Amino acid sequence: MTDPATRLAAFTPDPPPHPPTLLPSDVSYVVEDTVIGRMLLARNDAGALVASSFVATSEDEDHVLSRLSERVSPRVLRQPRELDEARAELEDFLAGRIRAFTLRTDLALASDFQRTVLPQLAATVGYGDRATYGELAARVDRPTAARAVGAALGANPLCVVLPCHRVVASSGALTGYAGGLAAKRYLLDLEAAQR
Repeated sequence: MTDPATRLAAFTPDPPPHPPTLLPSDVSYVVEDTVIGRMLLARNDAGALVASSFVATSEDEDHVLSRLSERVSPRVLRQPRELDEARAELEDFLAGRIRAFTLRTDLALASDFQRTVLPQLAATVGYGDRATYGELAARVDRPTAARAVGAALGANPLCVVLPCHRVVASSGALTGYAGGLAAKRYLLDLEAAQR
């Protein structure tokens, strides 16, 4: 017979339980035909919009879905009803019924530089206004980075919602836009008519 201290020293408690394995959150998406082109809208489980991207081809769509899977969640599901609010706001914006989006957004697909540029754009270039790439570069304390700003806007993961269409060349000319120049012109003309 062993004494209690020896028995206690030999006692090995069960290992602590493993923390529960959390399933990855879902990303819901829908592809919507709009007056400015085909767009893929996606939101995370928290309800924030993570993508509003032009997808003219199936390759474009696959590229956005791949980025969502890599950067947000591997569970990317076509669930149109989850995007009803985003679809309605986009339709209302494109019809000129609203001037601003109320959707929460998440810049999960954005680069670090885009996370600086896009909020500044949204905060300082209002409906019907325009800014140049150089002006926006100066606003983010990178006055010589107009081209970098252009590249950041060209890869905007939240087109229309974060209004990169409002940024033009220093000459006032319309330059590249993910949805094409016709879409950019439509958006600028729509906003000018509503002012």
